[in-house]
Parts: sequence; C-alpha cells; structure tokens
Amino acid sequence: MATVDLKDVKKVYPSGFEAVKGVSIAVPDKELCVLVGPSGCGKSTLLRMIAGLETISSGTVAIDGKIVNSTGPTERDIAMVFQNYALYPHMTVADNMGFALKIKKADPADTASRVGRAASILGLDKLLDRYPRQLSGGQRQRVAMGRAIVRDPQVFLFDEPLSNLDAKLRVQMRGEIKALHQRLGTTTIYVTHDQIEAMTMADKIVVLHDGLVEQIGAPLDLYDRPANLFVAGFIGSPAMNFIAGRVEEGVFRSASGLTLPLPEGINLAKIPVGELIYGIRPEHIRATISQGIAGTIVLLEATGSEIFARVDCAGEEISCLFRERLALKQGAQMRIEIDRACAHLFDAKTGRRF
Repeated sequence: MATVDLKDVKKVYPSGFEAVKGVSIAVPDKELCVLVGPSGCGKSTLLRMIAGLETISSGTVAIDGKIVNSTGPTERDIAMVFQNYALYPHMTVADNMGFALKIKKADPADTASRVGRAASILGLDKLLDRYPRQLSGGQRQRVAMGRAIVRDPQVFLFDEPLSNLDAKLRVQMRGEIKALHQRLGTTTIYVTHDQIEAMTMADKIVVLHDGLVEQIGAPLDLYDRPANLFVAGFIGSPAMNFIAGRVEEGVFRSASGLTLPLPEGINLAKIPVGELIYGIRPEHIRATISQGIAGTIVLLEATGSEIFARVDCAGEEISCLFRERLALKQGAQMRIEIDRACAHLFDAKTGRRF
C-alpha cells in the first residue's frame, strides 16, 4: 500500500490554458479520497497526472514517498479504472482480467489464481468464459475493476467509473466499490462529478473548481461547515437555499423584506456592513402550525418517503424538504421554521462563510 502526495501541482497546455492551478493534496495509506467538482474543473486531468498519462507542468507527485514526475505509467505501480471500461472485445473475461500479467510474462498458474480470486470478490465466477459483448454494463465495470485488482497495485485510480450506468445500477455499484475498498484496503483516488457518490463513498473529499481546491475534508465536515458559497451549493441535494440581504437590528433582512433568524452562535462583531448571503438547506426547515414564517406553496413534489416544497415567503422562494407525512396542497398557505443551528452566513463578495 502507499501514500499519494501532490504538492503545488499545475498543468498548463501549450495554448496557455491552465487546467490545474497549483493543487496540493495528501492521501494517506488505505484512504479512499474522492475528487469531485463540475465538468472542466481539472479533476480528471489531475488523476491522469497521478497516473503518468499527463505530463506535470510544475509541482510534484509522490507515491509512497517517491517523486514520480518523470516515471512512466507502467512503473508507478498503479491501476486505473476508466469510464468506458476499455475491455478487449475479442478476449474473454478471464483473458481481459489477466492480460496485464500476461504482458509481464507472469507465471500462468499465479495469473489464474489471481484472476480466480478477483472473480470471486466481484461475483464474476460464472462469467469468466464470456466476452464483453455478452455482459451488461455493470458486469463490464466489474471486469474492469477485476483487471485492476489482479495487478495488486499500490494505488487504485477510478475515473468516473459509474457515469455510463443507469441510476439504480450506480447506487449498487458505488456500494460494491466502497465494500471492495474496505476489504482490500488499497489507497484509492476516485474522480466523479456526482456529489452523492462523493458523500456516500469517501473517507475524504476534495472539492475542485476551475483548477483550484475549494475545500478538503470528511463528507460531513463539508456538508455541515462548507468553506464558501461554491462548496455549500455543490454539496447537498436538494441544493442549499441562498438568500441575498443584510444584517439589520439583530436579524437578517432580504432585499424583498423577508426577515430570517441569524445563525446560532454568530458573532455580530465579525459581520461586515454590506451585502451578505443567507444559506439554509431544505432539510433544515420545519413545517409549523401557528408560528414561524408565513408563505404560499408554489410547488409540491411527494415521493412517499419525503415531500419537497417550494414556498414563496414575502417574495423569496425557499425550498423545503419534509420527511414526515404532511397534508399539504399546492397554492395553500403554510408556516415554516428555520433551524438556526444549521443556518449559514456568507460574504456576498468573497463567498467566504462566517
């Protein structure tokens, strides 16, 4: 197993475009680290630099304490699982999984043993004689993972491996990848644009935006204490409510005149005079009977386990997520109450959370 350390890593293309703008990340041994962010944020480029598939413009990448900037991909002892599976169509499942060992001229008996072990872990025992065209998308992804496992690398790299699967299969496969990591204990770096994948799988999340690290931390740390507006809006589903306004007379007042309670424990002395953004997650809003903020339900979506409502409160539309059964109707009046312990204030100019 191994650690992976990135220090001020940059990637600048000949055109002058800077895809990665000085990223530093430390991934301890056995950790599952997820790089998450929107398309074009630099996460896949960063992963490819770790793998040796992209040159590094500046900075260093170290695996197990050894700087590998000038080391070729085959010498880094890593295994990568791609988005498109990259299986050889003319080879059986067993041959695909054992191909890297065959190229290295490994002992055939050892190769067969490793393939059998990986197939057992991934539930591919009965599919070893099939070809990729005879497999479902989920089975093909398991084969791609099996090909990585048989190499017994120091580090696993996953580049959006579930994006080609349907929603139900994605949920199943992310659970399987998490279980696989817990079983093997191999240091893993996983790239995705799906924050739900990041939240459910990661030991540590790195949020990237425009080639820079916005925040690094455990999933619940990012959820409960986002460093800025970008992280607050990116992590969490449904997305956090953002309301523009100012602090006046001990309360937050929006431009439309809506009055909201200040976050619990906020230090008013540190809050500047000027434009602020009030943040509250939909699930941190309660429905009340006689107290709280009055509003009109403009959208209602019930899924059975929860109710999503958008409530117009004095001209500000607030998204709410209720997990109890409520007799609500679109167009009806209702009252809501905000959990002050879960509210946030952000600087409108810098995006920084107070």
